[in-house]
Amino acid sequence: MAGHPDLVFEHLYAQDVPSLVVPWQAAHPPQPRLLYLNQPLAQELGLDLARWAGPEGLAWLSGRAAPPGAKPVAQAYAGHQFGGFSPRLGDGRALLLGELMDRNGQRRDLALKGSGRTPFSRGGDGKAAVGPMLREVLIGEAMHALGIASTRALAVAATGEPVVREQLLPGAVLTRVAASHIRVGTFEFAATQQQPELLRALADHTVARHYPALMALPADQPTRYLELLKAVVAAQANLVAQWMNVGFIHGVMNTDNMTLSGETIDYGPCAFMEAYDPKAVFSSIDTQGRYAFGNQPRIAQWNLARLAETLIPLLGDDPDAAVAQLSPIIDSFAEQFFAALERGQRAKLGLQSAGEGAAAANLPPAEEDASLVNAWMALLHAQAMDFTLAHRRLADAAEGDDRPLLALAADAAAVTSWLVRWRARCSQRDLASGLDAQAGAAGRARSMRAANPFVIPRNHQVEAALAAASEDQNMAPFERLLQVLVRPFGETSDNAAFGQPAPTAVTACYKTFCGT
Repeated sequence: MAGHPDLVFEHLYAQDVPSLVVPWQAAHPPQPRLLYLNQPLAQELGLDLARWAGPEGLAWLSGRAAPPGAKPVAQAYAGHQFGGFSPRLGDGRALLLGELMDRNGQRRDLALKGSGRTPFSRGGDGKAAVGPMLREVLIGEAMHALGIASTRALAVAATGEPVVREQLLPGAVLTRVAASHIRVGTFEFAATQQQPELLRALADHTVARHYPALMALPADQPTRYLELLKAVVAAQANLVAQWMNVGFIHGVMNTDNMTLSGETIDYGPCAFMEAYDPKAVFSSIDTQGRYAFGNQPRIAQWNLARLAETLIPLLGDDPDAAVAQLSPIIDSFAEQFFAALERGQRAKLGLQSAGEGAAAANLPPAEEDASLVNAWMALLHAQAMDFTLAHRRLADAAEGDDRPLLALAADAAAVTSWLVRWRARCSQRDLASGLDAQAGAAGRARSMRAANPFVIPRNHQVEAALAAASEDQNMAPFERLLQVLVRPFGETSDNAAFGQPAPTAVTACYKTFCGT
């Protein structure tokens, strides 16, 4: 270990699985300029803000110089991309600088993205543009503020040189912080090497890093690796349920974009849905709708099945017996996902799940809650209501003011009919809890506003902020939008404009792009 007092890098991943990394150096940008520094995240990491915001930090954040103690490596991984297997992908424009321990004693990766060609670039230039890198800031910080596990951006530095895409764009380097960059695709790559000890070393490193309690299980028995799969399934079931409950569409759920830690990674062609539609797709490259909003749980389970396949050699000499042990774990994803989804939906609708709390014995069966939730989602779809605002305005209805909600609907009568059912269910809950109507309504509205954001990264607002930064070198719209996104549950006159959806004509033709 070496470095400044606030900067002590470790390299356990590279040490534990050296054949899965290639030592490499970043390209030297000609005129780096710091566009963004995430000061709260820097403080979490225990970094010296003055140093990282100054010339020394700019050199580190742009790739011009490696920080003291860093040992940059490009990571190898494979991946199923839109269902087809690519055996060798890897960090084509990224470098892992090393691992830092944050103030809470959590190990975090520090990596550059857009730092130039690597042995995995496959003909690409290894660079990134200002717009897509600032998008990672906005979406990652929004997800973090919404309580959803996510990689985060520490900084974005302009490089002072253009990158060639459909047109010339200003270049940039992102510094990303992650629990780790271990992906399903990492395990797929290790499995293709047909070296059981490499696969075991990767699995043991992953267990030690993300699920350390499992290290007590013997490595020469299948239990440790079965339990690893169980933990990852649980983490991903919860993560995707959270995505669904805020209307997030990842856009490119390839296996190389699914982490073992349960963090959301890679904010390329992602978007937040406005009018509720399970078939919503915004990614320009998802022409068949494989990663449509409503398909995300199914794809997550499919990806996890690919992870399970890589673990077969660690479970003994009988592949059929291994599959028999792994399959029930993969099958359990659906039950865990729907349980997490329903917990979130009940919170969003101000309902208490049967089985929670002493009042549960006096409540109707959970199936009645589920029926009410399903009717609400069908109503949102039929009326193409804004997903975020409809939930937020339902909190107003909890306090007796239906007008904001009804204003979102094409058929107010249909919404009113559902509200009758919902209020009856809410009254039953209040009675079971010993609350009078007024106290129940006030508490419900308060809890619903804590569960339903007012502000999400509206696609048109994100694009406007990125265009200003990229085309006009005007960071003010980006900074203002970010300021609002990190406080998503507050609703004031000051942020009112950020809660409004785009005109229908804009949403209908909106497309997102990878930025590669």
